[in-house]
Amino acid sequence: MPLRDINKYNIILASQSPRRQEIMTRFGLRFTVEKKLNVEEIYPKDLSTIDVATYLAKLKANAYGKIAKPDTILITADTIVCMNDELLPKPIDYGEAFDMLRKLSGKEHTVITGVCIRSSSNLVSFSSETVVRFTNLTDTEIDFYIQNYRPFDKAGAYGVQEWIGYAGIDYIKGSYYNVVGLPIQKLYEELLKFTA
Repeated sequence: MPLRDINKYNIILASQSPRRQEIMTRFGLRFTVEKKLNVEEIYPKDLSTIDVATYLAKLKANAYGKIAKPDTILITADTIVCMNDELLPKPIDYGEAFDMLRKLSGKEHTVITGVCIRSSSNLVSFSSETVVRFTNLTDTEIDFYIQNYRPFDKAGAYGVQEWIGYAGIDYIKGSYYNVVGLPIQKLYEELLKFTA
């Protein structure tokens, strides 16, 4: 089984995201979690939105430091939400979250996750894009979601796996798990190539 070959490696997930950890665990990858890296998520302003997530994933991988053992694989990731080339970061408070969700209401947006896989001798990165469309959310629905789920640690001010995903998402084109935070099918493909 290919997963057995991947699991021979010492896989490190450099992410504190419980959602990424859960996806990898359910998929069957054995890994350890490293403490959150103190990386300031700054990117060149002339970078296209499609490249921001991959840039940040690489930034996190490089901040980790040297990987000494050849059997160690480091995985880093970053998820961004954008609409009409505008990035919607993690909201700082209720008002910002409300404004973001109102902006997303009734419209399509794109979720992009950049992933970096790094060893002592190799580094590859890739990204995955998913188009998401919200129904027309009422102010009451937005308020209910923010008050009960407090999505201040999520880009775009929402988690697709939470109440708003059930009640407010009209359709998704692409990987659902990418919207959660890790495009696991694509990661699996890349890990097979990386460890071949």
